[in-house]
Amino acid sequence: MSQHASREVLIRYMDGRERTAIVREDEVPYPDGKLIVSRTDPNGIITHANQAFVDMSGYRRDELIGANHNILRHPDMPAAAFQGLWETIQNGAKWQGYVKNLCKDGRYYWVKATVIPNIRQGRLVGYTSVRRKPSRSRIREAEALYAGMMKEGRHAV
Repeated sequence: MSQHASREVLIRYMDGRERTAIVREDEVPYPDGKLIVSRTDPNGIITHANQAFVDMSGYRRDELIGANHNILRHPDMPAAAFQGLWETIQNGAKWQGYVKNLCKDGRYYWVKATVIPNIRQGRLVGYTSVRRKPSRSRIREAEALYAGMMKEGRHAV
């Protein structure tokens, strides 16, 4: 267990749900050469999680499958970042961006995420997300951008 400080945070979601989470200022390094892959249904419910996703998140596979993908949402991430993601993928386009994810134990990790709609026979059946290791310079840029957005009050997730 890290000696870094932790705090308890109430996370409110746009659909009215809320949960309390422990948040620690302790980053989990993204392993070189790994891809985190997950699939969700059209509502963001996880239907597939690869082993890298299980390992990085700290959740067991059976805790991830059937959960909303926002189980990973770190309170430092502004709502506007996810609003843009959802608007893009619901319009059938690919989205890419940098995301700070919350592990089960309160630590965090950064990813470069690509999310694509899964279309079968002309019908949306869900989304696939592939996450890669981001560069430190891109993480610094994302931290500054998101901190600015949070100051503007765009933080409900």
